[in-house]
Amino acid sequence: MDVESIANGTAGFAGAVHRMLADLVGRGAALGWVEPPSAEEVAELLDRVAGAVRAGDGALRVARLDGRVVGFGYWLRYARPTHRPHADLEKLAVDFAAQGHGVGRALTAALVEDARAAGIEVLTLDVRGDNANALALYRSLGFSEYGRLPGFVAVGERRYDKVFLMLDLRRAR
Repeated sequence: MDVESIANGTAGFAGAVHRMLADLVGRGAALGWVEPPSAEEVAELLDRVAGAVRAGDGALRVARLDGRVVGFGYWLRYARPTHRPHADLEKLAVDFAAQGHGVGRALTAALVEDARAAGIEVLTLDVRGDNANALALYRSLGFSEYGRLPGFVAVGERRYDKVFLMLDLRRAR
C-alpha cells in the first residue's frame, strides 16, 4: 500500500474518490453526507483542499493498493488567527474492501506527521458515536476525547452522539 501526499492535480484521482465515497455513504458510512455526494461536489472539495495544501494550510493524503484508490483523508488549519496552530482532521475514508488492513492507520499516521511538520499544536476531529472502529483507531494513535454531544447526529429516526477527539502534538515533540 502506498500513501501519497497530494498538493496538485486532483483530477487524476477525483473520480476514484467519488466512487469510493458514494459507495461508503450509500452503505451508511458516517462521513458527513446523508446521500452520496455528486462527482462535482467531490471534485470541488478536493480542489479546495488541494488549494489549502498549496497555501500551507492543510494536508491531503491518498492511499492506493495495487494502483487503486482505497482511502483518503485531509486536515485543514483553523482559519481564525488565534487558532492558526490548530487543525481539524475533517475527513478520513477507507474503502469497505480495504478496511481492517491498516489503511486508516497509515493515512492517519501520515496526516499526523504532516500536521506536526506544519507546526500544528492540536489536531482535532469528530466521529459519530457508533463508529467503534474509528474511535478505537484514533484512541490507539493517542487521540483523547474532549467532548460529546449526546444524540446530536440524526439519521432518519436514529440518533447518535457526536464525539470530539484531540491529539496534542505539543506533548509529542
